[in-house]
Amino acid sequence: MTAEPLNPAVDDDPAGSWTAAVRRRVERTLPIKELLPTRQPAYVASWVYVFGVVTIAALVWVVISGTVLAFMGSAWWHISALGKFFNSLHFWSVQMFFIFMVLHLWGQFWGAGWRDGRARTWMVGVVIFLVSIGTAFTGYLIQQNFDSQWIAVNAKDAVNSIGLGGFFNVTNFGQMYGLHIMLFPIGVTLLVVLHIVQVRSRGVVRPIGDPYVPQRVEGTR
Repeated sequence: MTAEPLNPAVDDDPAGSWTAAVRRRVERTLPIKELLPTRQPAYVASWVYVFGVVTIAALVWVVISGTVLAFMGSAWWHISALGKFFNSLHFWSVQMFFIFMVLHLWGQFWGAGWRDGRARTWMVGVVIFLVSIGTAFTGYLIQQNFDSQWIAVNAKDAVNSIGLGGFFNVTNFGQMYGLHIMLFPIGVTLLVVLHIVQVRSRGVVRPIGDPYVPQRVEGTR
């Protein structure tokens, strides 16, 4: 017996199939030409959006250097010259991440980046900032030096005063280490991916007072 060739023009998705429904929803929400556009409005070349791209680049280096440090351990980054280099690379990548994220957030704030149905995109960006603060804080607590001990002892009373001491023990190295290298980084990364998808699906907000900008730049991101 010879199998009959499938007719691509016929929709063979069964009625009520959740996979087909999800696929159609994704195709409507984020078509491929919106996900990977070849042309963008000229105002996308604004420094505000460049700051966002640099923030993502810094995050990549944070993850790479942090992965190396997690595998090698604290003795390595305190004693080995190469370990100190990766520790410095991780530290300065975090500084770059926060600097450009704040610049991007402030630029979007003053530019009212939540206009035209983009409020969720803006709110996800704010949540990324808040989760990143927790990530950086736990990073300071697991340095395994005098600074981390001093920060933990001083932060303990502050955390206890808001009733979170029973859930968030800043003097517990194991808990802080797990939060810093697993839970918080996964949260930040997933939120950044969601933020990028939202930007791609809704596009970049137009400048204030400029309802339409016909000029376009080839290949601008």
